[in-house]
Amino acid sequence: MTAAGLTIREVAARTGVEAATLRMWEARHGFPSPDRLPSGHRRYSERDVAQIAEVVREREAGLELHAAIARARTPRPEPSRAAGEDSIHAGLRRQRPGLAPHLLPKRVLISISHAIEDEGGASAQRAILFGSFQRERFYRVAEPRWRDLASSARCAIVLADFEAVREPPGAPVEVPIGRSDPLGREWSVIWDAPQFAAMLSAWECPGQDDVPDFERNFESIWSIEPGLVRDAARVACSIASRSAPHVTELVSGALAEHAATTAGSDTSTLANLTNRIVAYIGGSRSRRAPPPSAAA
Repeated sequence: MTAAGLTIREVAARTGVEAATLRMWEARHGFPSPDRLPSGHRRYSERDVAQIAEVVREREAGLELHAAIARARTPRPEPSRAAGEDSIHAGLRRQRPGLAPHLLPKRVLISISHAIEDEGGASAQRAILFGSFQRERFYRVAEPRWRDLASSARCAIVLADFEAVREPPGAPVEVPIGRSDPLGREWSVIWDAPQFAAMLSAWECPGQDDVPDFERNFESIWSIEPGLVRDAARVACSIASRSAPHVTELVSGALAEHAATTAGSDTSTLANLTNRIVAYIGGSRSRRAPPPSAAA
């Protein structure tokens, strides 16, 4: 990306729409509408990329080009705070009422989290990452691992009861949540990349003050379905946008772009991820406490 914006070749590479097609759309439909340099060369914004990606999705869904462009141009209302987007877990349950959560102890959630992080990292994809840690002290334990993950990610955001938004170099963006917020009872790991998508979202069940830490139970959902992973990423992005809109504006465009390019996870991906989970669970039984992750 240049200082003035994206060139038409860069947009073509990111969206899969050929430069000649972009010029034709602009000539016939006035879409997209890039800025022009004094030389006459086009320069596109992240918003242009997101809208082009949406047109691609709508075309693949069967819409005519003019209708797909009209839909991409229509402003979307901001998600309502009362609609479930205060919580990743509740937001997914609301949007996907057919989901069947499982009750899992914390030690198993750590194994699933590490497996998602390892499989995603091994795929060498520039992913969009979200992690919900409940408390800052939990994130600080896992911070070295998440710094490694963020170093190859397209963007990484972690949510906990931080004092303020921080953007430390070479590390995830730290976005604060309130201790009493619904997200304060949740644990989430979301990995959204073009060729690998996986997520874990869990809600800590109440009334467990006398339960040993690693045996505390969480109502949990995990999946490699790209659409469900993207729904989780969008809810997390919506929550983070309340404290860090300047960060999540670019993330929203990247998520729209991923929606047009994600090929989906296959059976080999599921097998690899499952094998990693089993290995971590087996290893955790021989240790007093599993290694840190996006943990409560």
